[in-house]
This record gives sequence, C-alpha cells and structure tokens, in this order.
Amino acid sequence: MDSVTSTDSGVSLQRKKYDEITNNLEKQLNLNRKPIGMCELCGKAILEEADVTCALGQLYHQNCFTCDMCGRTLRGKKFYKTRGKKYCEEDYLYSGMHETAERCAACSHFIMDMVLHAVGKSYHPRCFRCEKCKTCLDGVPFALDPQGRVYCTEDYHRLFAPKCAACLKAIMPNKETGETVHVVAINRDYHIECYVCKGCGMQLTDEPEKRCYPLNDQLLCKNCHIHWVRTGGDSKPITDL
Repeated sequence: MDSVTSTDSGVSLQRKKYDEITNNLEKQLNLNRKPIGMCELCGKAILEEADVTCALGQLYHQNCFTCDMCGRTLRGKKFYKTRGKKYCEEDYLYSGMHETAERCAACSHFIMDMVLHAVGKSYHPRCFRCEKCKTCLDGVPFALDPQGRVYCTEDYHRLFAPKCAACLKAIMPNKETGETVHVVAINRDYHIECYVCKGCGMQLTDEPEKRCYPLNDQLLCKNCHIHWVRTGGDSKPITDL
C-alpha cells in the first residue's frame, strides 16, 4: 500500500513539474509574440501566430468562435448571426429563427447581420447599389427615379437632369454646392456658358447691352436681332452695327 502511494505521489509530482515547465515555456514564447487584436468573445489579446478567426469584421480565438446554442466550432462552416448571437446552420434552421429574419430586397436572401433600411425596404448593406453603375450606396447620397429605382447622384443627374438645348449635354449640379445653375430661355434649358448669341457668339446676360432678343427660336443679342430682321436671317458675326 505504501509502495502504491509513493508511486502515485511520484507521478503527480512529475506531472506537476511537467505542467510548470510547459506553462513557463508558453509564457516565454508569448513574451516574444505581439498582440494583433482582442478577441470579440473573451476580450483577451490575440497573439501573432496564434489560431485566429476573422468573421463579421471581428477577431476571435479559434476556440471562442463557436455556436452560441450547441457550442460547436464555426470555423470554416456556414453560420448565421441574429439578435447578437451566432448559430451553426443546423441550430439556426431547426430553431425556427429563420422564419422571423428579413429578406434582402435585392438578392432575396435572409439578412443575418447588419440590415440597411431604405425607401421602405430592407437590404444587405453590400446589396444596396446604383441601378446604373452598380456602386454600393451604403452611407452615401442617392436618388430615386419615378419608378423607385435607386441611383447614385452622379448617374441620376446624368440620366434625368435637363439637357442643354445648345450642347445637348446634361446640366449637372455644382460639385461643391450641389446647386444646379442654368438659364431658361424660349422654354429651353441652357448651361450658363452655352447661353450665347447665335449670330456673334457674345455671352448673353441680364445686362442691358447683353440681353437676349430671340428670333425664330434662336438666341440673339440686340444687334444681331436687328440684323436678322433686316436680312431675313444671317448667322455670321455682326461687327459693323
């Protein structure tokens, strides 16, 4: 009996000594390893060269990234996050939680993490995109056409802004102020720089000598207007009046 007890005590001491040596070695190794972040679950540092999982923009120790219902690891597996908790696919489907999840208006898939609400619909943030250029519109200004389709502001103005009657290009808002400045004459829209006399090319303004005197749907200054009336129309510059 004494012999067995002595042997057991010796094994226990050896095991304790082994554990101490192992722990000291791990501590020594960890001293030379820099932290790369904090685990989202346990709040402890994640050291470089350690097994780490990155999911939903967060870092986890591999052993911490588990299903909140069954405790199985989620690394390399399909999982769902809802109401602040992570679930493996089996637990998520069998629990019936998917029945209350919102569907993305763009891709029709369930929204498991962040949801973007816009124009009365729900989207994955990555799925809320411009109808024309497909740029992601999460967190940036956007506009709707009469059919409710979503566009970035640049494409919206390019497609739906009034067209200049002179150059036929869209009249875009100022990038700094966001204001659209243009001239309306003879029921047409013009860029400021395109609002010129058809006869002599002079820039037309509200100044008395530079006002517009239209004739036959053409923009004319006063002198060219008089000349066109006299001659029946002449687009050549007027320099002798």
